[in-house]
Amino acid sequence: MKTYGQVVDSIEALPDEQQESLLDLMQRRLVERRRQALARSVQEARKEFKSGKCRPATPAEIMRKVLA
Repeated sequence: MKTYGQVVDSIEALPDEQQESLLDLMQRRLVERRRQALARSVQEARKEFKSGKCRPATPAEIMRKVLA
């Protein structure tokens, strides 16, 4: 397994066009991972809501609890 520094050095050795392509690819993959994590979080919240583990609340109610 390469170290972080070795990976950076390898990337810097690539031509600019390939570096840009790699950057674009990694940004798209990170966005997709975040999107998947958010979707899982939403699914879990919906399950909790359906099972009665949580209830709807207004922003004011939430802030009162946070600031209490």
